[in-house]
Amino acid sequence: MKIALIGATGFVGSALLKEALHRGYDVTAIVRHPEKNTVENPQLTAVKGDVLNEAEVAGLVAGHDAVVSAYNAGWQNPNLYNEYLAGSHAIQNGTKKAGVKRLLVVGGAGSLEIAPGVQLIDTPQFPAEWKPGALAARDYLNTLKKEEDLDWTFISPAILLEPGERTGQFRLGTNQPVFDENGVSKISVEDLAVALLDELDKPAHVRQRFTVGY
Repeated sequence: MKIALIGATGFVGSALLKEALHRGYDVTAIVRHPEKNTVENPQLTAVKGDVLNEAEVAGLVAGHDAVVSAYNAGWQNPNLYNEYLAGSHAIQNGTKKAGVKRLLVVGGAGSLEIAPGVQLIDTPQFPAEWKPGALAARDYLNTLKKEEDLDWTFISPAILLEPGERTGQFRLGTNQPVFDENGVSKISVEDLAVALLDELDKPAHVRQRFTVGY
């Protein structure tokens, strides 16, 4: 498997990179700052790329079996909403232009339904500081649902996404959070990576969103 991984030095992206190399994938890591990559592996190539440039994305992802996007415009970015959407659309269109059929996108939990017709992001308890990014991810998911040329998959993590252990033991859901026996929706970033790359190895949610939790 040869994948192009966007955002490989971020919180989720670095976990995806580790998991992909563990599985023996050949990985092209597309990052803003290749010098920040500290991973040395013969199956890894780190390249500088501007995900806001559709043509550049197309050139970098051409020839890969799949594109995995852990793109994040930056939680402190004052233009987070617009930049996330612009980057996500450029990644989507660049992937199509390159002739790569498979696109996997890491999104957020905000668009999961906590009650019929009520998404997490629309509840009073949703943290204000997370809202721009969550709104952008929700709006992009709605755009992605109209995509008919790519075999896309969008993963929403559990409500609590934290560093932890790679257990490989979790449950999957679709549009509602997965809660454990204590009523908590959580997943380690390591197991989020396992779930997403399991989907790449054995597709079960093509042109769908799915979620994961303990």
